[in-house]
Amino acid sequence: MSTTQALPGSFRDPSGQVFEVDNHIFRTVTEYGTSEFDFVWSTGLLQKLTLNGWILPFEKVDQEVLGLTGKTASYVLEAPKLPFVSFPYEWPFSALKAAALLHLEIHSTALEHGVTLSDASAYNVQFHGAEPIFIDHLSFRKYKPGEFWTGHRQFCEQFLNPLLLRAFLGISHNAWYRGGQEGIGSEDLCRLLKWRHFFNSNVLSQVLLQSYFQRSARKNVVKLNKTHLAESNFPLPSFQKLLKKLHGWISSLQPLDGEITVWQDYAEFHNYSSEEKEIKKQFIVDFVQHNKPKLVWDIGCNTGAWGAEALGNGAEYVVGFDSDQGALEKTFSRARDEKLLLQPLLMDAANPSPNQGWMGCERAGLHARASADAVLALALIHHLVIGRNIPFSQVLDWILGLAPTGIIEFVPKSDSNAQVLLHLREDIFPDYTEEYFLSYMAQKAEIIRTQVVPSSRRILVWYARS
Repeated sequence: MSTTQALPGSFRDPSGQVFEVDNHIFRTVTEYGTSEFDFVWSTGLLQKLTLNGWILPFEKVDQEVLGLTGKTASYVLEAPKLPFVSFPYEWPFSALKAAALLHLEIHSTALEHGVTLSDASAYNVQFHGAEPIFIDHLSFRKYKPGEFWTGHRQFCEQFLNPLLLRAFLGISHNAWYRGGQEGIGSEDLCRLLKWRHFFNSNVLSQVLLQSYFQRSARKNVVKLNKTHLAESNFPLPSFQKLLKKLHGWISSLQPLDGEITVWQDYAEFHNYSSEEKEIKKQFIVDFVQHNKPKLVWDIGCNTGAWGAEALGNGAEYVVGFDSDQGALEKTFSRARDEKLLLQPLLMDAANPSPNQGWMGCERAGLHARASADAVLALALIHHLVIGRNIPFSQVLDWILGLAPTGIIEFVPKSDSNAQVLLHLREDIFPDYTEEYFLSYMAQKAEIIRTQVVPSSRRILVWYARS
């Protein structure tokens, strides 16, 4: 019987690792983690968090399911596979905020059961639609009376500081987080903040003090080790008060750059008439009802209107990608308010998330994480061809490679939105024409149906890949 290979991102925890076998997700509990897991299980905490919908449900299964790997484990846990795995550097502000609040709520509940969390990694949270859910069942351990919050610094760097960057300075966390992987350091944030920010007591205690400790530790002025932590005295009520205070502060945070972004109101002010909008809607409805895709990627989702239509007509799950922060905030609000299985993520289509982290595979790139059953590329290609100077054929090949079927919308140069991109620049796109588009699509895929939107002359193409 062969040994099953753990997923690349689960190598750090000696308590257990994660495996995927035949589209099922399993987590081992090793001898190292058994006593802590048994204690936490005995408190009823995991059962309560599962009932609350805060943690991914799981059940103990026969160790034989993992072959030799299972035989060496004390337990094997099976959990449902989420439709799509995402990372904090892809989340809009509201998603990161929701994940932070969930983490604090789980930790507060854990302390009530005599349990604490061993870390505060944002990567321990995933999303099902717009709802955050905690996935690391082995992050819980027995609380030791008087101990400090060992994950405090990590929580600040991976949750709090990225939120403050946007809330105080109007700078999105995504690019920085993607480059650094571990969030935003308190020292770095302190260098960016203005003097007025330090009159906030929360900033003083959660950012400036963290920065001071980090600098002092490097200079060997303050040496924190296991002995210091064991001898510390941080009363449980103070611990609980800290978590509650952080929860209240984070709940109040809003993006500073609250002005309208370039495309967030596109759905309300595009150049479609109501009749033309209905034509486009019906085309999408027919496509979804015919294909009934399990996973749809909506590339350039804007505010999520078409993703919502897909879900209402037979799609099981939609991941919406966009590079406009304002549009994504509207998508996230729509998904939460309407309880849609619509997951909005920040992505520049010209620079999608790559494989990265340890050995280049700890955090899988976009294409390595899932295969879409269908793709919607509506009002997208002119942004890549005209806006980013990417050859038309390469754009079409990329979209065609995302899923076996989909809809691509061609926006002609005469369209007002294309004219915005061409404004004050030379037109160096001779092949960006209706004729080239249809000809190239016919070479690469079967065209099931086309639809011309009358006044704008936009063209919708429903294709099936050859």
